[in-house]
Amino acid sequence: MNPLLHHFNTAPFSKIAPEHYKPAIEKAIEMAKAEIDAIVSNPEKPTFENTTVTLDFAGEKLNRITSIFFNLNAAETNDEIQKIAQEISPWLSEFKNDITLNEGLFARVKAVFETIDSLQLSSEQEMLLEKQYKSFARNGANLSEEKKDTLRKIDAELSKLTLQFGENVLAETNNFELHILDEKELTGLPESAKEAAQEIAKEKGKEGFVFTLDFPSYIPFVTYVENRELRKKMAIAAGKKGFQSNQFNNEQIVLNIVKLRHKRANLLGYKSHAHFVLEERMAETPEKVIEFSNELLQKAKPAAEREFKHLENYAKKLDGIEQLQKWDGAFYAEKLKKELFDLDQEQLKPYFQLENVIEGVFTIANKLFDLKFEEVFDIDKYHQDVKTYKVSDSKSNFIAVFYADFHPRKGKRNGAWMTSYKSQYIKEGINERPHVSIVCNFTKPTATKPSLLTFNEVTTLFHEFGHALHGMLANTTYSSLSGTSVSWDFVELPSQVLENWCYEKEALELFAKHYKTGEIIPMKYVEKIKESASFHEGMQTLRQLSFGILDMKWHSENPSEIASIKEFENDAFSDTKLYPDVAENCMSTSFSHIFQGGYSAGYYSYKWAEVLDADAFEYFLENGIFNKEIATKFKENVLSKGGTEKPMNLYKRFRGKEPKPDALLKRAGLI
Repeated sequence: MNPLLHHFNTAPFSKIAPEHYKPAIEKAIEMAKAEIDAIVSNPEKPTFENTTVTLDFAGEKLNRITSIFFNLNAAETNDEIQKIAQEISPWLSEFKNDITLNEGLFARVKAVFETIDSLQLSSEQEMLLEKQYKSFARNGANLSEEKKDTLRKIDAELSKLTLQFGENVLAETNNFELHILDEKELTGLPESAKEAAQEIAKEKGKEGFVFTLDFPSYIPFVTYVENRELRKKMAIAAGKKGFQSNQFNNEQIVLNIVKLRHKRANLLGYKSHAHFVLEERMAETPEKVIEFSNELLQKAKPAAEREFKHLENYAKKLDGIEQLQKWDGAFYAEKLKKELFDLDQEQLKPYFQLENVIEGVFTIANKLFDLKFEEVFDIDKYHQDVKTYKVSDSKSNFIAVFYADFHPRKGKRNGAWMTSYKSQYIKEGINERPHVSIVCNFTKPTATKPSLLTFNEVTTLFHEFGHALHGMLANTTYSSLSGTSVSWDFVELPSQVLENWCYEKEALELFAKHYKTGEIIPMKYVEKIKESASFHEGMQTLRQLSFGILDMKWHSENPSEIASIKEFENDAFSDTKLYPDVAENCMSTSFSHIFQGGYSAGYYSYKWAEVLDADAFEYFLENGIFNKEIATKFKENVLSKGGTEKPMNLYKRFRGKEPKPDALLKRAGLI
């Protein structure tokens, strides 16, 4: 029997084989279609209950199965799973279109929507109905048959292209390795990074050291290795993913994606893909995003140029380097930072043993939101590295299941993310609690050392855990409005605000303990972490803004005339450029956030959310970082509310006013 088609609560990973997915998804699509048909053929007059609510719960089985499948395709994939993904993606995109282009269904939804003012709905019910109606209208329900057909074709093609884009980036990442036999070549590289490179070499049956483009391998290499030629080799390899003349080239794919997105937006009556996307975001229009980016650019650029000049002079003084290149940035910045703050990432790592940091983030969640995490061993998992926890509140009520998967391995994509295997919702009086997961790529323990995190990895863990809290503390009636189902430019608030605790003495004392001696991190380091937090903040801001501006340029203008991706990109970067261009590198061909990961016309939201998070954290700072009253306001108005109301209303209810960029600029040392 197919385990995916049985009733299950937590995902039955150990029982699932790849051959179960296709028949299960096929069957679940069939079941979902039957649920939709039942709504359409209901002889009763359309009501909020028999149409809006029933539709929200339709396809529940399909959602559970596909969430398992696509989460594994990101965290534990292989050729077989990737092949299945290519086959089922068009099915799912076709099914989605079958719903949004179903005239009978839309007629019922529209009938309910047109009576919205007389229905006396709660704000959550109103939001559900409005979102449902818009999801039809925004996906072509008001189009003619012929145009609907065109839309279906565009969507099927886009789902294939974005998948292909991601597979090409993964292949390019996996295809490169730098094999070093002579340890002298690695002067400057910390022991822990050498040890990790030896382990990789061993796994590949090679002598010496192997470095890859996976971040835990790549970042230390370009930050510490003194051999400039080798740094250059690594940096160029990372920068040309998808931009080489081989079968993994993404140039045409990028052009096809942006042209199809533009065509799709026009078909639906929007000026551009960005106009289409932003209608449903906190920012509302591309013009507002561009204005927001330019305002920050104006404030950050002078600081960035000063910082860059300073770094150039420093590299020249130190090593006689006439022209600072991209592969020099991290290397000299790390040296300069060490000189200015006498702070070395390697000095900090012993205080951030992974297990202690996990314990720390749990303690902070307990102090703020009364949550308790208990590791349990009776929940099925997809890999032995995964840890599973039962989450409850101070009254021992069950809150969530939490999965955590921390280390890189073959078949797991780079980066860090939060995801969910089951949403929270209330049905027939039962509050179904969520199953939430975070996936990271932190340095593995070695033969002699536990997993020790860089400070950067500590903030990454807090960031993803902030998303997880948003999922775990969800308390809404409808699953489509639950947890992280909020405007894209609001979704980063819970994650980014939690990072702030990593810089506070009161929080660090809870978990930053030396893995050998148990000594709490010395306060001079904490001071330096805080001081150095705004180090090169001008350059960092410029970098983030440049990605957001590139994204907006791809998606807010007509792309039909673009011939060269490289030229287009250089033009987009003209106001934010500090380093000389590298001819063989291109950002767009591996910009997975916007061409694979759902951030198209949305990359600005990182900075947007930073404004929100700095403003929100200032509220805590004024009243104490563990202030229960403010934490409760945050939990009740932001974390538990999901997408049940407009985000600005939720934010104002928590904060008492609209956010201003001043707190961010102050924190970044830009004013």
